[in-house]
Amino acid sequence: MLDAVVARAPLFLLVAVRCFALLMVLPLLSQNAVPRIAKVALAGYMAYIVMPQVDAAAVAPYIAPNGNSSLLYVLLLAGEVLIGIIVGFYVNIIFSAFSTAGQFFAFQMGFSASSVYDALNQVENPLVGQYLNFIALLVFMHGSWFQRLFLRGLMDSFSALNVFTLVAERERIVLFLVRGLTNLFFDALVIALPIMGTLVLVNVSMGILSRAAPAMNLLSEGFPTMILLSFFLLLLLLPNLIDFFSRAFTTGLDDIQRLFTAVRGGGQ
Repeated sequence: MLDAVVARAPLFLLVAVRCFALLMVLPLLSQNAVPRIAKVALAGYMAYIVMPQVDAAAVAPYIAPNGNSSLLYVLLLAGEVLIGIIVGFYVNIIFSAFSTAGQFFAFQMGFSASSVYDALNQVENPLVGQYLNFIALLVFMHGSWFQRLFLRGLMDSFSALNVFTLVAERERIVLFLVRGLTNLFFDALVIALPIMGTLVLVNVSMGILSRAAPAMNLLSEGFPTMILLSFFLLLLLLPNLIDFFSRAFTTGLDDIQRLFTAVRGGGQ
């Protein structure tokens, strides 16, 4: 293994840089709890597996024969970092839809003030958003989506994307990311709409009851009722949410593969 890496060190470094940038952005692996040395080692093993599938002819003229890094080679490294970040960022967009859905109805169920630090996203996030994100992560790991992302996403990215196609197809890639952000809010609304609609009906009913019977202190019973009802709805909707999460991952990886196919066809 070491002899093969040393013999093709410039190409191995290009592949490893993209793999490392992807790992630094992917959910779960991007958090600080994962040691940096573990990420470097995993990126090295990934690069060793992927390197035989990479076409070295496209970058061979820009690699110095004596092994020294030229300015163009440094620019190639920067482009590989950007490609890895783009792929990982799109996967993060898929996960962000689930935590965003929790933020939508956290205010209505009375958990808007319970925002704590989310180690997965490394931001302040309501507890409900963290719960949905955690469920999505379990579905992602149980469905072997990490392996599918590696076999379908990462492998195809090396056959379709390099620095030159990234510059040539920049408009297509930008539109792809913008469309992903649009799907983020759409998926979040689809997840949160049943609970939000039910809670709105409960709020309207409590308002009518408070007007009909002012002596009733519905405010003190309102908050625990909303919280219990929200958790009951989450319990009922959990099987459908898991199916939706699986479909979202499938659609996301299919979209990435279609992008690589379109970019490969455009580059040819």
